[in-house]
Amino acid sequence: MKAFLILEDGTVFTGMHIGAEKEIISEIVFNTSMAGYLEVLTDPSYAGQAVCMTYPLIGNYGICKEDMESKRAWPDGFIVRELSRLPSNFRKDMTIQEFLIWQDIPGIAGIDTRALTKILREKGTMNGMITTNEAYDLDTILPKLKAYTTGKVVEKVTCSQKYEIKGAKTLAENGPLSGSAKFVPEDLAAGVREMRPSLVRMLSGLGKKVALLDLGAKGNIALSLAQRGCDVTVYPAFAKAEEILADCPDGIMLSNGPGDPKECTDVIEEIRKLYESDTPIFAICLGHQLMALATGADTFKMKYGHRGGNHPVKDLATGRVYISSQNHGYVVDMDKLDPKTAVPAFVNVNDGTNEGLSYVGKNIFTVQFHPEACPGPQDSGYLFDRFIKMMEVGKNA
Repeated sequence: MKAFLILEDGTVFTGMHIGAEKEIISEIVFNTSMAGYLEVLTDPSYAGQAVCMTYPLIGNYGICKEDMESKRAWPDGFIVRELSRLPSNFRKDMTIQEFLIWQDIPGIAGIDTRALTKILREKGTMNGMITTNEAYDLDTILPKLKAYTTGKVVEKVTCSQKYEIKGAKTLAENGPLSGSAKFVPEDLAAGVREMRPSLVRMLSGLGKKVALLDLGAKGNIALSLAQRGCDVTVYPAFAKAEEILADCPDGIMLSNGPGDPKECTDVIEEIRKLYESDTPIFAICLGHQLMALATGADTFKMKYGHRGGNHPVKDLATGRVYISSQNHGYVVDMDKLDPKTAVPAFVNVNDGTNEGLSYVGKNIFTVQFHPEACPGPQDSGYLFDRFIKMMEVGKNA
């Protein structure tokens, strides 16, 4: 069946329909990762967007459910050059076509994704429609595309209630815990069980209490903490700061998430209260942006964003460069950053945009990229260890 991708500038791509049989309007973005398409599809940060994968063949190793970053897929649509129909992988549970149908995600294959990516790079991110209607009318469709916004998507992706993950040893011995509306503790438990028993025993004694504010958290954030022996309590995005602080966490983690950070006005107010406490804080991606907004800085929408597993970032304290996993369309405006409040900690080597902040006089640091990877390199995973050391210092102070 034919399918069409229509951009708001009037450009039309003709390809082949894949996935669910439905029509969608969404923001069109591209991801440059060569692998990790399942992690991309299950990353809540893609809520309200349709993703174009720039790598030409997608789906060749199938779908392995235990690699999912959340319980469901979040993009509105999926765009590829070629979709593999016959994957080869002893771990696979299904094909990517079956997964897209299961998750009710429509898509298009067989288009020139290089040309699409060049358009988005030159003209900036645009809205678009994926449809199988051959009688489409541009005069009717284009106004709808220009009017589309992702809206307040954090409330769609956050968990519905607080739940706990009691560290690596508990998960390894007792299996998953209940209480999550979105997150996948089953996957977390499976990952921990694969660890060597001696490592589990060593880590289980650490017992740091971490409060994770779920703004659209990927599963590997909690896994990265649990593998280091932390007991993680996950809070919905709209939890009050008083509730979080009343539980006396050793540290607070602000997760990634979707959408325009300035839409999260209520969350920003609560993060301001967390900032004013003496609790160590580590923030990733959307959490990084919200902390900046909560402390008087500003953010702006990038022309086409950073999405992929090959973005070099420089640690300004050491001069060392790391390859990072990224997924964001907004960035902190360095021209409006008060140096008395925060100073740059990381910078993007490609375009010079901010990739992290260190807060003056506070046990707080934030990064724009994803140290938990999945997909992407694990170069910056050491930042979780830095966070744990920060909690140790805070506890002994």
